[in-house]
Amino acid sequence: MRKKIVAGNWKMNKDLPSSISLISDIKNEIAGKNYNTKIIICPPATSLETAGVLLKGTNISLGAQNMYFEESGAYTGEISAKMLKSVGCQYVILGHSERRTIFNETDEIINLKIKAALKNNLKPIFCIGETLEERENEKTFQVIERQITYGLKGFTELEIETLVIAYEPVWAIGTGRNATPSQAQEVHKFIRNLLQIKYSSNLSDNLIIQYGGSVKPENARELMAQNDIDGALVGGACLQSDSFIKIVEAAE
Repeated sequence: MRKKIVAGNWKMNKDLPSSISLISDIKNEIAGKNYNTKIIICPPATSLETAGVLLKGTNISLGAQNMYFEESGAYTGEISAKMLKSVGCQYVILGHSERRTIFNETDEIINLKIKAALKNNLKPIFCIGETLEERENEKTFQVIERQITYGLKGFTELEIETLVIAYEPVWAIGTGRNATPSQAQEVHKFIRNLLQIKYSSNLSDNLIIQYGGSVKPENARELMAQNDIDGALVGGACLQSDSFIKIVEAAE
C-alpha cells in the first residue's frame, strides 16, 4: 500500500528566527506520535542548514524548494544538489508552476534538474499541472502528458521509482480555489494510466502522487481519501503549525 506524504512548501516566507519558531512548534505537536504519513518541510534556503540541525533524529524530513542542475561553477545565486545534501536535505521540489511561469523554466531544464538531484541521492518532488486557460480549452491531459514525457525523458524505471509526483493545477495555487476531489482524482488516475503505458503496472501502482493547490484542513481529508491521491503538497496552510498538523492528521 502506498505511503502518504504531506510536504509543506514555505515558498519565500519565514526568516531564520520565524523558521526556528515554526519548526519548534511542529516538532512539539508531533512529539511521541507515530505517524504512518511521511512529513516533509521545505523552508527557504536561508533556513535549511539550521532546519537540518533541528530536524535531526525526528520523523520530519527536510526538503529544498529548488536547485540548479550544475554541480558547481560561475552561477551566481544558484545552489547545487551537493550543497543541499550537505545541510541535510533529502528532498527537493522541482518543476513548481511558479518556477515554470515566473522564472521561465522549461521541461528540458526541469529534466536536467531531476537528473542532477538523482545523481546526488536527492528525491525530487516533481510538480506538474495545467493553467486555467489550458483546462478551459480541454488541454489538461495533453499538458500533463507533455510535462511527464519531457520531464522524465531518459530516466529508467528504477530512477523514476524514487520520485514523488505532485499534481498542482496552476489555477488552484494560492488562489483559494481548488480542484474538487473528483477533478483531482480524474487527473491522478490519468497520470497512473500514463505511467502504466510508458513504463509498467508496478511503477504505476506504487509511485506516490500528491495533490497540491489550496490544500487546507477543511478539504484535505476528502482530497486524500481519493484512490489515487497519496498526500498533499501544501502551500499557505503549512505556514502555521496547527493547520499543517491538521493536514497531516487528515492523511492519517
